[in-house]
Amino acid sequence: MSIPVSRRSLPADATPAPASTLVIFGASGDLTKRLLMPALYNLAREKGLDPEFRIIGVDHVERSEEEFRTYLTDSMHALVKEGGGEFEATSLDAEAWDWIATRVGYLTGDFEDPKTYRRLGERLAGSAKAGGQANAVFYLATAPRFFGTVIEHLGTAGLTQETDQGFRRIVVEKPFGTDLASAQALNRGILKVADESQLYRIDHFLGKETVQNIMVLRFANGIFEPIWNRDHIDHVQITAAETVGVEGRGGFYDATGALRDMVPNHMFQLLAMTAMEAPNSFDADAVRTEKAKVIEAVRRWSPEEAIENSVRGQYDAGKVRGRPVKSYRQEPDVSPKSDTETYVALKLMIDNWRWSGVPFYIRTGKSMAARRTEIAIQFKQTPDILFRGTPNGRLAPNVIVFRIQPKEGVSLRFAAKVPGRTVRLGEVNMDFRYSDYFEAEPTTGYETLIYDCLIGDPTLFQRADNIEAGWAAVQPFLDAWAAGKNNVHLYRSGGSGPSEADALMKRDGRGWLPLDADAG
Repeated sequence: MSIPVSRRSLPADATPAPASTLVIFGASGDLTKRLLMPALYNLAREKGLDPEFRIIGVDHVERSEEEFRTYLTDSMHALVKEGGGEFEATSLDAEAWDWIATRVGYLTGDFEDPKTYRRLGERLAGSAKAGGQANAVFYLATAPRFFGTVIEHLGTAGLTQETDQGFRRIVVEKPFGTDLASAQALNRGILKVADESQLYRIDHFLGKETVQNIMVLRFANGIFEPIWNRDHIDHVQITAAETVGVEGRGGFYDATGALRDMVPNHMFQLLAMTAMEAPNSFDADAVRTEKAKVIEAVRRWSPEEAIENSVRGQYDAGKVRGRPVKSYRQEPDVSPKSDTETYVALKLMIDNWRWSGVPFYIRTGKSMAARRTEIAIQFKQTPDILFRGTPNGRLAPNVIVFRIQPKEGVSLRFAAKVPGRTVRLGEVNMDFRYSDYFEAEPTTGYETLIYDCLIGDPTLFQRADNIEAGWAAVQPFLDAWAAGKNNVHLYRSGGSGPSEADALMKRDGRGWLPLDADAG
């Protein structure tokens, strides 16, 4: 049975986004069908889109508009049926989906052909003359190699020019560059065509409620902010584990790897939200300036230090949730001799007053035991003198865990007395789950970001300096690895990563939080 549209509504403090046309370059790709269309569907259910909202898909695949609508409809039904992804709907609301589908258009065209942009411009102009609106958002859901090309053609065709009658905005997906030099070059190129205020470099992790809640928990609660520093925190762990492999994206992934794919963007955004100083306000530039500052403070390791503080892994054959998985080197479009990492663990230090001496451990990998993204703040242990003689008297450290996906929430681990005649210590968890307190339904994370782009709020998007600071921080690892100074270690699919990553923590007297399928 379909969920009634009335079950999902726009937040009370929000209004529908202004009328606009969303142009999706790469409309036939995986990103569009698995994340963008589900997010737009959810926004339609919330009634967060204007009745004049329109979508134009642009791709080289020859399709009629009706064929494109059928393709998207079939994809949505398939997502509901398969489950397990970021779109967690158990049924498709026909009314909400029809609202979206009837507003979908399609344009067959080559991204490198100027004719594509002239035809697109004619379509946008025709819509405006017919009494529609002139606002347009260009979403680059393409392979990264097309980012500069598409934006340059948009500029040449005059499609990025804003007027009193309409805004023009550009959403750029990750990875934004492949290293520091390419990110700087890409920024220089697109800033010749569009103003920084028109650019929305997207990271869908920042659309997750728990990520945004980090700032609220830190800065709105007097019990946390005074202890959020080097005097009380022992270390921080940031994990982004996936159960899936490369899923048919072997050609892209083999040239990219886990570090480029995840660390300068997703992982550093989580690090920034955790470690940033309090902004002066929630103004977009105030928030983004503090995020940029903390990423700029990440210590630049020497080549030798980069090797010592990093581990590269690659998944081998195994089982994930009982399903046999072949090794990465057996995946389609992957070299049988590939040394591309599908797992990376890093130790980072932040050289500022608040975090001096506190290590930040980052790990991300594919084909692992559980799908989980979380941030764990482990506090320093109290003296154990009082409990030294008691059974189980060794004190476990307190830990706050921000669970970002799949079950959004926050947990706090602390010690308590086990009931009985003697004093025995036990560990307990105090859990907060969004689903227990709020009636918010699962989202992909893109809903908030698409809505914010439509209303012109760039707070949760990355500025050029933020992007470049992230690449600058990982460049020492890329340079050291390119020199062949760090081997790739195999790890079993369905496990927690290579043993060398455990050793990275163990040498500091620490250990990763368990990554078992039932935790969290």
